[in-house]
Amino acid sequence: MHSTRSVAFGPALSLKPGIYDRARRGLVETFFDHGFSYSKKLTAHTSCVNALAFSSRGGQWLASAGDDRDAYVWNLHQEEVTKPSCSFHGHRSNIFTVAFSASNKYLFSGGTDEMIFQYDFSRGTADSRSAPLSTYTQHSGDIRDISCHPTHDEIFLSASSDGSVRFHDGRAESSLSRAQATLQQTTEFSTAQFHPVMEDIFVTSDSRGNVCLRDVRMAFGPRRERSKEGVVQKYITTLIRKSDGRHAAPDASSVTFDSEGKKLAVAFLQYLPTIYSLTDPYPLATCSGRNLPDGNPTPPGARTYGNWTTIKHGSFGGPGIDGDGYYSFGSDDFRGYVWKIPPLTVLSDRRQTISADDWSTTDGPEVVAFTDVSSRREAKIVPLELPTPLFHLNGHKSIVNTTLIHPTYPLIMTSGIERHVFMHSPTPTAICSEQMALTPTDVRPLPDHTPEAGRRILRALTGGREDGDDPNDPLGEDGLSITFFDEILRQESLSEEDVFSSRGLAVPAEPGLDSDSSTESVSQEGDTDESMEAGW
Repeated sequence: MHSTRSVAFGPALSLKPGIYDRARRGLVETFFDHGFSYSKKLTAHTSCVNALAFSSRGGQWLASAGDDRDAYVWNLHQEEVTKPSCSFHGHRSNIFTVAFSASNKYLFSGGTDEMIFQYDFSRGTADSRSAPLSTYTQHSGDIRDISCHPTHDEIFLSASSDGSVRFHDGRAESSLSRAQATLQQTTEFSTAQFHPVMEDIFVTSDSRGNVCLRDVRMAFGPRRERSKEGVVQKYITTLIRKSDGRHAAPDASSVTFDSEGKKLAVAFLQYLPTIYSLTDPYPLATCSGRNLPDGNPTPPGARTYGNWTTIKHGSFGGPGIDGDGYYSFGSDDFRGYVWKIPPLTVLSDRRQTISADDWSTTDGPEVVAFTDVSSRREAKIVPLELPTPLFHLNGHKSIVNTTLIHPTYPLIMTSGIERHVFMHSPTPTAICSEQMALTPTDVRPLPDHTPEAGRRILRALTGGREDGDDPNDPLGEDGLSITFFDEILRQESLSEEDVFSSRGLAVPAEPGLDSDSSTESVSQEGDTDESMEAGW
């Protein structure tokens, strides 16, 4: 069995590269087509797991972190992964993001304590519990995202709710001042991710729905050398609904590239995951749960894909000529979703372009399109809907926040409200576990509110802990957290708000007038670096 796994997913041995690549692609596609029906829990955390990250250069290590303020690292190059290989501590509150540096020398983490910790991972892989090597305290808000440079261990980006993206360079020759290393705006940043191939390019997203491709050389440095806040491409993210002409700018809560950097997926709060080509400002496709994986429509009233509550992160993965061919994302219906993504050329050909003149006569009052609000005469784009997920990722009792497809092995990791990391596999024997169990496909229904649930929610709101909960609680050790988020989901289901009412947008009164000021720097162009520095 071990030799089979080595041939399929390890070194190419003596096979010609083309033959090996085709064989690997065919095998992985077979796995994905049949679904990931087996799973195992990785248990070490004591509360919600918010962040997952694979190490660089093949994904030997998995980092996990969350509300218990510790980061754990799991070694996936062992026969049976049962416990973390090491852990890292120091945070005072919830961790939101973790990332490995280019050569895996460092592990970075950030969260609600407004601090970024840099750990020396090269020394922390043998049942150790390590303190931070360095601490970065420049932000004044939650750390929402950390992205490491694709080739330099000392360089990384951080995005924060304080409205800034910071460029960090720990090399001795770095000369950027604090102001020169900061991109500041009035809106909370949610993402800052380096392009996986072009090292000077990165993408940002924010709570007003702006998604921008930027150039490091234009975004940072002395003010006189900056240009357009570094923006080289702004993606169209504003929605318009035909029935009432209402616009919406959904919160872009996270963005991820595929492994080749040819496409990116934007996670919108209260809307569908949306696929873009790197070079096209308009979206190509949206991913939904309108159908079940077998192709039948989701029954009326049944819970299906939704993203109304927590901050979620998805991932691309799998083989493909045109980049990774699969996309995975978590949902409020307690499942993960995996969609097969057609080639970019197919998506581009099949999306619908509606001219401004034809928009009013388009069939279907509930048609939703993407539009450039700076021009009333701009065409409306209806991306291709991918309504049928390839399969679901089951096993969770509550919301799935993060899904992560392994870059090399047929494995998908998921995490969320529960304290476990779920490792999903298409077979009962995985590369790092001989003990994968068949995952139950039943999804826990959202229960009605009860007085007992109200008492437990009050405990959660007042800092109650799981300790002392009924050991026979069917929700397990995470019962308090699950009950709390059940109530949030019930309130959302009772709300009549949709993305157009909760994220409504004031449209410019005149064509061509741009009302979007979210990427405007706090400091004006005339400000010097010294004056900016003094303001911190």
